[in-house]
Amino acid sequence: MKTVMNRRDAIRRVALLMGGAVSMPAILGVLGGCSAEPGADAGAEWKPAFLTPEQAALVAEVAEIMIPRTDTPGARDVGIAAFIDTMLKDAYPEDGQRRFVAGLADFEAHALREHGRAFLALEPGQRTAMVKQAHDPAVEAERQSTLPLDERQRPFILTMKELTMLGYFTSEPGATQVLQYRPVPGAYHACVPLRQAGNGKTWATETSRPF
Repeated sequence: MKTVMNRRDAIRRVALLMGGAVSMPAILGVLGGCSAEPGADAGAEWKPAFLTPEQAALVAEVAEIMIPRTDTPGARDVGIAAFIDTMLKDAYPEDGQRRFVAGLADFEAHALREHGRAFLALEPGQRTAMVKQAHDPAVEAERQSTLPLDERQRPFILTMKELTMLGYFTSEPGATQVLQYRPVPGAYHACVPLRQAGNGKTWATETSRPF
């Protein structure tokens, strides 16, 4: 039987990882059926509907830095760029779309200012360092903010993180291979040792933290 991912559970997981909040457009998009599909943005046959091909390539690389392939699939493997493209097109209002695109452009401009090259032309270590440099101060600022989420105008890097994690954990590989996952419906197991109950995987209960 095909496992079914509970989208509301995925939203709760991502909210915990983001420090307790997920934006309304992201919630509505996921509950409306948007999901990442493995291989969706792989190969020359996929064309973004909202982003330009260059923007989509940048989004795919930043997402892969956030969730890299290890012994489990990475962001690129589950089609995160295609998921984000669909979410922006179908779930985000115009001002949210503009903020994301403007933030993406600023991120690329920062690479040009700091290194004299486009982000995708940088060495892998430089790309990772750039994402960390943008991410960690944004996380700290969000932790200290007392404004409601819809008044914060979450910066590009955190919107990118939110969408990456939502796409990842609503995909079948992300839901079933990375975090501990309880299929719906699932089998009943009586009392078992904790080490067996988790299969060595962790629940998504940690709050947002620096890289």
